[in-house]
Amino acid sequence: MHSKEQISHDEYQTTADWLMSQTKHRPQVAIICGSGLGMLADSLKCQNSFAYSDIPGFPQSTVQGHAGRLVFGDLKGKSCVCMQGRFHMYEGHSLLKTTFPVRVFKLMGVETLIVTNAAGSLADGFQPGDIMIIKDHINFPGLVGLNPLCGPNDEKFGPRFPAMSDCYDKGLRCLVMEIAKQIGVAGLLQEGVYAMVGGPNFETIAEARLLHRLGVDAVGMSTVPEVIVATHCGLRVFGLSLITNKVVKSYEDSDSVNHDGVLEVGRLRSQTVQQLVTELISRMEINNNENSNNAS
Repeated sequence: MHSKEQISHDEYQTTADWLMSQTKHRPQVAIICGSGLGMLADSLKCQNSFAYSDIPGFPQSTVQGHAGRLVFGDLKGKSCVCMQGRFHMYEGHSLLKTTFPVRVFKLMGVETLIVTNAAGSLADGFQPGDIMIIKDHINFPGLVGLNPLCGPNDEKFGPRFPAMSDCYDKGLRCLVMEIAKQIGVAGLLQEGVYAMVGGPNFETIAEARLLHRLGVDAVGMSTVPEVIVATHCGLRVFGLSLITNKVVKSYEDSDSVNHDGVLEVGRLRSQTVQQLVTELISRMEINNNENSNNAS
């Protein structure tokens, strides 16, 4: 069940050093963009961008709606790095590879990770187009032993048994709620529990009913591995899900979901998501550590 693949600290450091030799940006905030949400990178100023295929050690993104670029730039006076496209377990990547960039970001001086995704809603009160702030998650692959922290622990990144009870920063969640009120989109915001399933198929009706009974509000195929690794290495995390569809929970329901529909809702709500994330970055406090201020 467990992959024998291991990635050494030196391999992460090699990638971080290569990136720092190619750009003067020293990011304080990293953003991982979900399906159809890669436009967040477009708002960065003074950009340097790199195709994943050119970055040592980086996997390749193969999913429609994931551009496969790492974009550095400034946003509201803060240095950021944005992943236009993430890596998924269902693409055949190991969980070590899907989370590889997070530890690279840590070594580059990133303090805060913002994760976004497209998700299906199980909560009865959620509608497509809503934006759910993630307050907690259920890691279904992890419950059967598929966890990015399996294998020897690297103490340079974090402890053997990290707590996950507070992995989504409460202060940032409250701040986004305030921002939503101020910019007039509070009616679109929800807060709830996200569940990761393996994919790539969408859920059966029986699976959807099970998830609903367990208290899951939204379900998707990503995000949780990155959050686990980020929490393990001490990053502050904020996550949001764009609700793109209602998950079918009834055998009498003739609706079905498809990836094109997911991308379309992403396009319709992209500006609102961008506005929320931009304002969050503008208002969040950042500790200016040494890595943030060094330049090559």
